[in-house]
Amino acid sequence: MYKLTGNIKMISPTVQVSDRFSKREFVVSDTNGMYPQDILFQATQDKCVILDTFQNGEQVEVSFNLRGREWTSPQGEVKYFNSLEAWRIEKVGNNQSQGIPSEGPSAMNINPMESNNSFAATADDDDLPF
Repeated sequence: MYKLTGNIKMISPTVQVSDRFSKREFVVSDTNGMYPQDILFQATQDKCVILDTFQNGEQVEVSFNLRGREWTSPQGEVKYFNSLEAWRIEKVGNNQSQGIPSEGPSAMNINPMESNNSFAATADDDDLPF
């Protein structure tokens, strides 16, 4: 599971790929790095409607899975494709999330920078005799 925070740049309409499969693409601009990146995500099936509650310009946190697949062309050439499958979208600053709530340790927002630093000494930890 991965997460990305950014601003929604574009939301496309839902596309009915087949009678049993639909998808909806959207772009989130990630401006946290030195060079801004526009990241394309897709929502599939029942998650397509999640995007109805969002607008361009809103800051969101997208929880997604990385998917990969192999495809062989009619000429026999093998190609590989990746997609970012969004399963939860949350407005930043609100506790409003859209998607299937997950359970267990992977659902927790664990920030490794917030863990206890074992090298930081406090008055209680000071065992020096002087």
